[in-house]
Amino acid sequence: MALLGIDIGGTKIAFAVFDHNGDVHLREINAIDNRTGTDVGELITVGAVRIIDEAESLGHRIKAIGLSVPGISRQAAGTVWAPNIPGWDDYPLLREIKGIAGHTPVTIESDRACYISAEVWKGNAKGCRNAVFIAVGTGIGAGIMVNGEIVHGAHDIAGATGWMALSRPFDSRYKNCGHFEYYASGEGIARRAEELLHSDNEYQGMLLEMKHRRLTAEDVFRALKQGDRIADIIIRQAVEYWGMAAANFVSLLNPEKIIFGGGVFGPAAGLIPDIMAEAEKWAQPISIKQVTFEPTALSGDAGVLGAGYLAMKKISGIKRQTI
Repeated sequence: MALLGIDIGGTKIAFAVFDHNGDVHLREINAIDNRTGTDVGELITVGAVRIIDEAESLGHRIKAIGLSVPGISRQAAGTVWAPNIPGWDDYPLLREIKGIAGHTPVTIESDRACYISAEVWKGNAKGCRNAVFIAVGTGIGAGIMVNGEIVHGAHDIAGATGWMALSRPFDSRYKNCGHFEYYASGEGIARRAEELLHSDNEYQGMLLEMKHRRLTAEDVFRALKQGDRIADIIIRQAVEYWGMAAANFVSLLNPEKIIFGGGVFGPAAGLIPDIMAEAEKWAQPISIKQVTFEPTALSGDAGVLGAGYLAMKKISGIKRQTI
């Protein structure tokens, strides 16, 4: 059995063909660049046709297609909302993929659902039935598994963790991304650097040298390694927020593991012991002793593997129902 996983990000689309053991046979990555709306849809469908043809020429017949989307997958309607892709407010992605898939089953899930699925299947949460994947990249989302099932919520929006409220009072700046995401996402870390640079007239550190261009979270982590004062303030604050958020998940869900992934973890993976120490201050005291915090084991493959795995589960369920 060969599976096609497609991971749609804010800047690129990754394709991977792999077998039921998770061994990858083909890969392809295409940049979205400045595409919007139907142009992004065409990039996906053209890329999918190309990699399906290549896979079948090598003897790998695609049995199911799974897609990971950075936002909301509306299961009943087959449409998606992806805030980082202009024109994808209610985009008919399922219809477009079915147009090139023929009779091959297609599954579309949120990226956070794919991340936790992949991690439980092949990563550091392998074998867990209760686990959370906190994905920190441009934004923040959480894939949540409870008793072996992905939590979707009433309208497929569960896991929109960037909107987690972690202090008061409310500020209108949090409206579009949420309080947690404002301070502790990749964009949030870069934003805080810009804010502190403008407010600290005595600062003479490394980030000041980069002020002529738009700062990134990577810049802040690079400055942190050099002992930069503002970078230290920003990352310490992010660690506090990551720890508080993780503590809330621990207290609410009593998971076996919390996995940290996304582009920021990456450079922040070494901070996980500090995040655990912060979480221990806030979490339910028995539950926090029953959980481990770990980095993702799958890096950039979590999206494609999780998408394909969920597609494989879907066709397995169909087969069982027809027996």
